[in-house]
Amino acid sequence: MVRQIRKRYGALEKFDIKRITVAIHKAMLDAFVNDNRFSRSTNVAEKVVLRLNKSGRAIPNVEQVQDTVISSLNEAGYEEVAREYSRYRKEHANIRALKAKMGVEYDALKLSANAVSVLQRRYLVKDQNGRIVETPVMAFERVAKYIAAPDKKYRQDAKKSEAIFYEMLSKLRFMPNSPTLMNAGTGSNQLSACFVLPVEDSLDGIFDSIHKAIKIQQTGGGTGFSFSRLRPNGDAVKASQGVASGPVSFIKVFDAATEAIKQGGKRRGANMGVLGCNHPDIEEFVNMKSAHGVLENFNISVAATDEFMDSVYKNKDIDLINPRNKEHVRSISARRLYELIIRNAWKTGDPGLIFIDEVNRKSPLRKIGLIEATNPCGEQPLLPYESCNLGSINLSKMVLNNEVDWELLGDTIKHSVHFLDNVIDANTYIFEEIAEMTRANRKIGLGIMGWADMLAQLGMIYDSKEALDFVDKLMRFFEKAAKEADVELARRRGSFPNFDKTPLAKKYDALRNSTVTTIAPTGTISIIANASSGIEPFFAISYTRNVMEGTQLMEVNELFKKYAKRHGFYSEELMRNIAKHGTLEKVKGIPQGAKDIFKSAFDISPEWHVRMQAQFQKYIDNAVSKTINLPANATASDVRKAYDMAYRLKCKGITVYRNGSKSGQVLTISGKGVFADSEYSGGCPYPYCNA
Repeated sequence: MVRQIRKRYGALEKFDIKRITVAIHKAMLDAFVNDNRFSRSTNVAEKVVLRLNKSGRAIPNVEQVQDTVISSLNEAGYEEVAREYSRYRKEHANIRALKAKMGVEYDALKLSANAVSVLQRRYLVKDQNGRIVETPVMAFERVAKYIAAPDKKYRQDAKKSEAIFYEMLSKLRFMPNSPTLMNAGTGSNQLSACFVLPVEDSLDGIFDSIHKAIKIQQTGGGTGFSFSRLRPNGDAVKASQGVASGPVSFIKVFDAATEAIKQGGKRRGANMGVLGCNHPDIEEFVNMKSAHGVLENFNISVAATDEFMDSVYKNKDIDLINPRNKEHVRSISARRLYELIIRNAWKTGDPGLIFIDEVNRKSPLRKIGLIEATNPCGEQPLLPYESCNLGSINLSKMVLNNEVDWELLGDTIKHSVHFLDNVIDANTYIFEEIAEMTRANRKIGLGIMGWADMLAQLGMIYDSKEALDFVDKLMRFFEKAAKEADVELARRRGSFPNFDKTPLAKKYDALRNSTVTTIAPTGTISIIANASSGIEPFFAISYTRNVMEGTQLMEVNELFKKYAKRHGFYSEELMRNIAKHGTLEKVKGIPQGAKDIFKSAFDISPEWHVRMQAQFQKYIDNAVSKTINLPANATASDVRKAYDMAYRLKCKGITVYRNGSKSGQVLTISGKGVFADSEYSGGCPYPYCNA
């Protein structure tokens, strides 16, 4: 009798007929066998066991079992299922070979080849010679153990939390921001992703901010700055009896510093530069990225006030004010400035807009200070010296049998809030000012990824009223569960120190963190989790991925592949044809229902991109990072409509990206096909958008 099986990596494991039955059943479904009865798979599995027992092998290996499955399927008359099983086997053998090429002989987590590649480059610990000294399992164990440790000071069971955190990570249900994955349990232990630093109107203040930014970026953090306090170009400088060079000249110095650092090769340097719409140098700022290849370490945004937007619509002038002495410098047409912003955004994707009054209206910390800037991708408005810790729940793992598993989602939200709160205590802060401000307000940002995956699993169309209505249902649940978890933590551990100075004290008896929810772009963590990026649509359905130097891999959206097989129109030729276009719209032989469910980003109108962002913003404490994707033939008028709509729908900011408007895209769509860089996950196809 067969009681054990030898795995590919040599270990012995208990023989389990259920695993064979499930594998056969999946192959039957994939091979278009419409009869869903599990009993047929069970019958074949029993024949497999009989054959193995007759073979005389007490401990067969995996390959021998798979050979027996194929022969048993053929003998039972399921030739098409046998071919499907063989195809799946070959496909995974190729992936294992690619992983072996990367030096990974065994992957217990069953990660994609690209996920392994990203982990190796960015996240796994290396020795002094640059050799990787941990596996993905070890990395998740390292992070879970370190982040669970603060439980001890609250007299909680840290070992229990460690097990819960590891399960979330290893099952790809939740991923923290990159610095936590990179640094937790290492010599660095700087765990925050996003920071805002003040830029004071003096050389000492400016270069102090540059110094702090460099130190932060070396550990994988991104930095945001408001340059609105700097005196304008040509203004008097009393100390030197000279003239000021203005914000734009100093932004170039910040950019050069980031270029020199490049975050130690772990992560691209990323900055957000913000200038108020009333600054005398605002036109120079808006034009500063009009040429390609300049300031590539900066996203830039105009801080647009309600007064400015009102003046745009009423065609009035706005006053430009010198921040040094608050004196009126000149007046310009608000509408003309708005059109200049729009033309540059159409041309290069910059600048975006931050609706700064809306940001501060919704800030619970108004009595502490006014927000002037955000992190590099705009989802985290922060006070000067605040940092924030982000994490995202993988919605694709929250669907069971085509329905949302609300219990699993609720548990994951609760444990993720706990995880992110622990990050604040476990964090090593590089500068005391950041430690004080972060601990006083304890901002965290729990968000989601895999939104497009969830919609496809539920059979919903991204650009539809049904999907918008489902956002309401999902995010009401999400917000409620997150706040309940935060209140529960506060009752055990205490509220954040500034709690009584905020309007939150009138709503809650206790609250651990001043903000709890955020929607981030997710970037590489969604590649690790094999999920669609943030709340973005799919960027392509079938495409070629540059996995590692000299190696390309055709990737097909697994949900689409299953859908195509279930509905009888799957073929390898079809997948190759889709890879030439990325989108399904121009490919023949695909039912309209599939084209609707699996729309890619450039098939969705700017209006629906903005609507989706605005719908999520209703339920988010911080802000929403979302790229408003535009096709190459979009006009400046399309950009204007998106900006107008975002303001009207109470978004906190907006970023557009017209395909091909920047050099150095990490997504290439041409007549030869669709090609994605190893670290592109969706949204803006430019390296610094998802930093």
